Amino acid sequence: MKIAFPSREFEEAVAAVCHGFASEEQMRALNERLRADLAARDEYVLLVELHSRLSSDSGLFPTAQLTGAKDVSVFGEPGQILQLPVSNQSPPGDRARKTVWALAVAASFALLAALGLALWPKHAATLESTSTAVAVLARAMDAQWSQAGEIHPVDAALEPGWLRLKSGLVQVVFYSGARIVIEGPAELQLISAREVSCSLGLLSAEIPPQARGFRLSTPQLTVVDLGTEFGLVVKKSSEELHVFKGEVEFQRLTAPKRKLAFGEAVAADESGDMRSIPVNPSLFAKAFDLQQKSLAVQDVRYQQWRAASARLNLDPSLLVHFDFENSAPSAWMLHNAASQNAAVPDATIVGCQWTEGRWPGKHALEFRSISDRVRLSVPGGFEALTYSAWVIVGGLDRPFNSLFMADGFDPGKVHWQIRNGGALDLGIQGPRIEDCQIFASPAVVGFEQMGRWMHLAMVVDGKRKQVTHYVNGIAVSHHVLKLEPPFRIGDAELGNWNPGRLSRATPYFIRHFSGVMDEFALFNRALSDEEIGRLYAEGNPQIGPDASSRESVARKTSQPPR
Repeated sequence: MKIAFPSREFEEAVAAVCHGFASEEQMRALNERLRADLAARDEYVLLVELHSRLSSDSGLFPTAQLTGAKDVSVFGEPGQILQLPVSNQSPPGDRARKTVWALAVAASFALLAALGLALWPKHAATLESTSTAVAVLARAMDAQWSQAGEIHPVDAALEPGWLRLKSGLVQVVFYSGARIVIEGPAELQLISAREVSCSLGLLSAEIPPQARGFRLSTPQLTVVDLGTEFGLVVKKSSEELHVFKGEVEFQRLTAPKRKLAFGEAVAADESGDMRSIPVNPSLFAKAFDLQQKSLAVQDVRYQQWRAASARLNLDPSLLVHFDFENSAPSAWMLHNAASQNAAVPDATIVGCQWTEGRWPGKHALEFRSISDRVRLSVPGGFEALTYSAWVIVGGLDRPFNSLFMADGFDPGKVHWQIRNGGALDLGIQGPRIEDCQIFASPAVVGFEQMGRWMHLAMVVDGKRKQVTHYVNGIAVSHHVLKLEPPFRIGDAELGNWNPGRLSRATPYFIRHFSGVMDEFALFNRALSDEEIGRLYAEGNPQIGPDASSRESVARKTSQPPR
């Protein structure tokens, strides 16, 4: 019996092996074809991994017992590429099918392990992630926190507990929809999505109908919103409540409840006196202006980045620079702004949606569906490479989530992605398929990073024999590189992966990126730690140095911030 490739007989033989119904004649013929045909082996690997991942769902396929199985030879001596199991004596009936199935699947798993391909874990139990957060820190202006270890990055989820603001302004948006702007010095305790306590500070609150009943307490007052906007001044010796819209209900200690309407204000002091005072919006002018001031400062940061970006484009080692600037919503070509390197043409956008980038008015690309990608081609071989990207990770939906991936698995090809556990993953293909080297960082992309801008970078240094992963300007892991240059990219994709010659008519693994990408740069040299840090600092959308974000990454990886 002979099996051609590609052919229906080949697919049927692989399916029979996976499901345990292959005859000895089929397996021998399949062995013969796999030993002689590299393309057939590639196809076999894809089909078997697809089956093994599906079968990892308990109950989808029967569980086989390995009874009296002989050793399976996979990738033994040179030339012995693959040896599928063939039993000398076939036990009768259903036992025969189960035993052959078990041996075939065992060989499949051994083969995949030898190739360095990761398998999904068995889903014996599904554990949902949980969170106790009640709000998010939406904006900040010149914010300085009172406690040395207190870290509250913009866009970070806030759990119940204290916010101690030494100076500056911050906006807290509660999950109920309530919005509070705090001016330091202030001390605020978050209790729930509908309750907060303030012992010191000046704050203004905007409570939408959905958050009606929001409760705010101070040392002397308890304020319950009835659909309004109000301001509160809390000092050690006195407190003031001002209503700018709607109505609130308040109570001083054990006194009867009272209502305060639009245009009214009261003051309370330590003696127990409470009196009406004129409403004074000017006390809260800084809080009212936070959004406008924040936008103005962001525009300054945007212009600073544009100047730095123009300088970067003059770097002769810059092969690719997608800044996502000056692109019409209908544009399907992505301009390569690297002015010193004409070898890499503009890229093609497939799917994707234009959205707002790191600053108001700046463009970025959103990747949502399994079809979204940016196609480009980078010819040549390189002794060193540096990748740099600004991204928002919307979710890690797949075992591997593509950032920038070369097509296929030809020698020297480089694949950059994020694992679903949050580790950065780099794969470089060696001269043989089993020589692939994988470089994985610690888990650095967690739930607290999702939805926030992150700077990710990776350096492959063929001269120093080292691979380094970076997050927000910090080196989070170093790895020894064993493979020799040249490293190659060729045809490649941002945010997705094309299996190249492995695809044919076979289903291939889905590794698309779910999120937003604002900037991508590719260099044909190894950038230093200082240069990576500068890329982060110049592109950071936060106002001023985002030390809190860097310290958060440093804690995850036990790396000191540089």
